[in-house]
Amino acid sequence: MGGSSRSTFGKRQKERARQEKQAEKAQRRAERKLQQKDPEDKGTTPVAPKDPVVTYDEEGKPEGLSFHDF
Repeated sequence: MGGSSRSTFGKRQKERARQEKQAEKAQRRAERKLQQKDPEDKGTTPVAPKDPVVTYDEEGKPEGLSFHDF
């Protein structure tokens, strides 16, 4: 009969540990969410340069690039 109190205590410990782990996970998710928002809000996200579009004339030779191609 004394064994039932230990199982209840063990269940309480297990449930408490589960709740703590869940709270830690929620906190980490919130931190990641904030880290992802910060660069967008500040406008410091690096923009990858686009490759210039090379156009060819009738003879198949590449035409010169203009200022707007960069």
